[in-house]
Amino acid sequence: MPAILAKKLGMTQVFQEDGSVARVTVLQAGPCPVTAIRRQDRDGYDAVQLAFGASKEKHLTRAELGHLKKADAPPMRHLVEFRDEGAGLELGGNVTVESFEVGARVKISGTSKGKGFQGTIKRHNFKSGPKSHGSHNVRAPGSIGASATPSRVFKGMRGPGQMGNKRVTQKGLEIVGVDAKENLLLVRGSVPGPRGGVVEVRGDA
Repeated sequence: MPAILAKKLGMTQVFQEDGSVARVTVLQAGPCPVTAIRRQDRDGYDAVQLAFGASKEKHLTRAELGHLKKADAPPMRHLVEFRDEGAGLELGGNVTVESFEVGARVKISGTSKGKGFQGTIKRHNFKSGPKSHGSHNVRAPGSIGASATPSRVFKGMRGPGQMGNKRVTQKGLEIVGVDAKENLLLVRGSVPGPRGGVVEVRGDA
């Protein structure tokens, strides 16, 4: 299964040959230099490490620059390993959008937008309380405790807290277009994260 790193550029729509409209997310994917190959006999697992995002040398440590130099790769900001990948890839090679085909299914992982500390209505879709007859329970979560037994709140109880800013994987997304000249992937549907965020694209067999 192919894998690549990409930057989310935003959403748009494209007209297909049958006249239908596809709402797509535009991803600037690669090219990603192969900076390391992990093998079962040597490292204990099979994986390939890809680099993405041009950077200045002053923004990287000497250890990072030395690691990239072994693969003849320029200064890159992001390094990500993809498990059970790397078949047919060699150290110093490049992964491009040409590894993907129109109509293929992919899963995309990224960090969702952070929405700060939110209450139960926005965070978990709780319903609000009555707003008339002197009710003071409008947006409160309500009672969460049990009785004298077990005299505690069970773990996992849905309540207020930080919303978003977590790793999210969207599965079953369809590739609508591939632009090898501009290194662009057009994926039907929404992709986790804000514009400019880095995401991981994997084949979804």
